[in-house]
Amino acid sequence: MQQQQTLLFEIGTEELPPKALTTLASALALNIETGLNSLELAFDSVRWFATPRRLAVEVKNLQAQQHDKVVEKRGPAVSAAFDDNGQPTKAAMGWARGNGIDVSEAERLTTDKGEWLLYNAKVAGSHISDLVEELIRTSLSKLPIPKPMRWGNSKHQFIRPVHTVTILYGESLLDAEVLGIKSSRLIQGHRFHGKTNFELDHADNYLVQLENHFVLADFASRKQKIEQGILQAAEQEGATVDIDAELLDEVTALVEWPVILTASFEESFLQVPKEALIYTMKGDQKYFPVIDTQGKLLPRFIFVTNIESHDPEQVIKGNEKVIRPRLADAEFFYQTDKKKTLESRLESLNSVMFQQKLGTLADKSQRIADIAADIAEKIGADKTKAARAGLLSKTDLMTEMVMEFPDVQGVMGMYYAHNDGEDSEVALALNEQYMPRFAGDQLPTSMVSNAVALADKLDTLVGIFGIGMLPKGDKDPFALRRAAIGLLRIIMDNNLQLDLVELIAIAKQQLGDKLTNQSVESDVLEFLLGRFRAIYQEQGISVDVIHAVLATQPTKPADFDARVKGVSHFYTLESAQSLAAANKRVGNILAKNSVDSNAEVDSALLTDKAEQELYAQLEKSKQNNLDKLANADYQAVLTELAALRPAIDNFFDNVMVMCEDKAQQANRLALLNNLHQQFLNVADIALLQQA
Repeated sequence: MQQQQTLLFEIGTEELPPKALTTLASALALNIETGLNSLELAFDSVRWFATPRRLAVEVKNLQAQQHDKVVEKRGPAVSAAFDDNGQPTKAAMGWARGNGIDVSEAERLTTDKGEWLLYNAKVAGSHISDLVEELIRTSLSKLPIPKPMRWGNSKHQFIRPVHTVTILYGESLLDAEVLGIKSSRLIQGHRFHGKTNFELDHADNYLVQLENHFVLADFASRKQKIEQGILQAAEQEGATVDIDAELLDEVTALVEWPVILTASFEESFLQVPKEALIYTMKGDQKYFPVIDTQGKLLPRFIFVTNIESHDPEQVIKGNEKVIRPRLADAEFFYQTDKKKTLESRLESLNSVMFQQKLGTLADKSQRIADIAADIAEKIGADKTKAARAGLLSKTDLMTEMVMEFPDVQGVMGMYYAHNDGEDSEVALALNEQYMPRFAGDQLPTSMVSNAVALADKLDTLVGIFGIGMLPKGDKDPFALRRAAIGLLRIIMDNNLQLDLVELIAIAKQQLGDKLTNQSVESDVLEFLLGRFRAIYQEQGISVDVIHAVLATQPTKPADFDARVKGVSHFYTLESAQSLAAANKRVGNILAKNSVDSNAEVDSALLTDKAEQELYAQLEKSKQNNLDKLANADYQAVLTELAALRPAIDNFFDNVMVMCEDKAQQANRLALLNNLHQQFLNVADIALLQQA
């Protein structure tokens, strides 16, 4: 056997959960890689494979056997190892016997703490064949499987029943038992094509032999083939295709031998809003909708099958037959829903509870309307339209379409509002109230929509915090973190001059006596401020910069954003590190001495040239920065203050702040406080110590 060969491990199963497939496969590969590293076995690479009926890991050029080791085994201290006559004690003889040597064969280990008996034991390295079973068992036990299952009479558990286990090292089959199944060369082929099972002759032939049996085991290659096939099919239609990344992954996890086909449906179904049809095709049937160059849905769809049929027309007809009832349902729901206005559904919102302590959806809708009207007034939006949109915001939840297809909430509200003759901005706001729906999603496009989206998120945040149901750990049933980040993004990206303290107060007032948490306002504010870190870290902003701005507790998100950009620029300046250190020194001095924050500097008491110079430059920068601060031009403010560096360094080099003259001491503290406050107008740059 060669010294370095490929290790191949495959576990053949029943159909695995498609949405968990890549997570399981990558975790298995990582666990095996970690295990090999701990065993000190060298290898070139670790790669995973996954199909609906298998998980596999390939380790290239794996070292066959661990290197031999010399292990130091320290015995008893020499003083305790021999008696007064120089004879070995029981402790020494027991230790030597345990190591298979005589006491006379022991070496001595001398340190500054004493002398001990020592035996350098040679430990032979184990072969991979002796290590692999425990390695794989441990790797499988650490997989993220929330609900393992048993099958047959087996006591073993896995995410799905296991049929085969294969462990090859090169051409050698390694003897092992995993999940109650002995390792063999048997590999499951495609369920419908070719042989049901075949024997794998060599680890390096895994992919090739599987492909010969109609299985593309490499997930990435299979995904690429599917994507290219879908794009080619769409190109043949003279159109584009809506390739959703998550759907592509899911479809890839559902097939072993992908075949791409195109089918159609009746054009009459296009009278239904395209979002509902697309949701039905993608969500229920895993189909890819076809879109023309103007973004209009075509009566065609592309699908991926796991069978290479001799008569593909029969497969196409079968899929057309399956999708037709689903589209007919959507059409029926749409036509039925249009017979009632959204306004007529307001009463039915009283029958649906938003949250037991916070009332029904009718209560929430009225609060959203009132909050949205207040916000609209602040941002220059139409107050009446915002209130109307807020009032109707949840009515589409009572429609047949949304009850059947929850993911189209909001968008159906928009269509039904247009059908009812509602104002176009009101209709748009019914859809955009939920934006952004996920990280990186687009934001509302109108000011009325912004007002309603902010109102909805505020009501949920203040309401849930107000009854003491704060998110804990990864438990966030009301998606408060997403709501908070969405709220902040809307305000910052639109540069809305809104204050979080005022917004929270507006929402609290609408909730009235429903709230029991006395500290709800400070809790919500702290929670919102805490979301800034996640937003800016995603943009690559230094944590130091975020903390420096957070220290000053700015409660206007647009202002917070301007400060972050200003401090980020300052962070790159050559003078940033020394100014940050100086500010930290100033902060420490002021913290140890009681200084009135409004204390003024008496220029008559400035006797040293260095303090006179610093004072003069401070007064100049204060005047120069008045307009810059008013315009939130924090980059310019900090650039102005950065010019103080020589004067600050000179001050600390030549002036004793804590001098014996108490009046002069107080005056110098006031001067430092003046300096400190000018920087705090933007951020606490003392926290930029890693600059």
